[in-house]
Amino acid sequence: MSTFEPVVVVDGKGHLLGRLASTVAKQLLNGQKIVVVRCEQLNISGEFFRAKLNYSAFLRKQTRFNASRGGPWHYRQPAKMFWRTVRGMLPHKTERGAKALERLKTFEGVPPPYDRKKRVVVPQALRVLRLRPGKKYCTVGRLGHEFGWKYRDIVEKLEERRKVKGQAYYERKRAAQKMLQDAKANANISQETRQQLEQYGY
Repeated sequence: MSTFEPVVVVDGKGHLLGRLASTVAKQLLNGQKIVVVRCEQLNISGEFFRAKLNYSAFLRKQTRFNASRGGPWHYRQPAKMFWRTVRGMLPHKTERGAKALERLKTFEGVPPPYDRKKRVVVPQALRVLRLRPGKKYCTVGRLGHEFGWKYRDIVEKLEERRKVKGQAYYERKRAAQKMLQDAKANANISQETRQQLEQYGY
């Protein structure tokens, strides 16, 4: 993500939560707009029981002077859990940090229009590259579901539907490319016409 682009769409599947959050936070402070999709597929190192205990302890933290107010707010949605992790790595109470946080969007699944945009990965945050083989890990979606996130099944159903549509689109695209290549190969174009087309970039 070193090159500056208008919007970078990051596919969160298979990334480690903290490592991806730190990379995203740094890019946000540099002025980059980032969208993170499939947040429910983010990974946390360590076994699920340990992550559950840590999040349970986090949920018990509340305001000391007036506990009835209920704050701070503890999110159950995977997208908001990742958003809050990034917020903790930004100076979000200053103007610079608040504007950086506004440049971040997070989603479960891949909603439109991001399903038609190129998605990237962050190599320095991928679990297969950063976590030793055989080490245990869990997903943010499972953790959120355990604490009351109600939409895991719906997101999975929508993802399956999106993958089927994407595969059909890819097959149509491949067929069209093959037809174009065949047409170019079988076209009877004279040498003079070919030279003229090459001048115009065809």
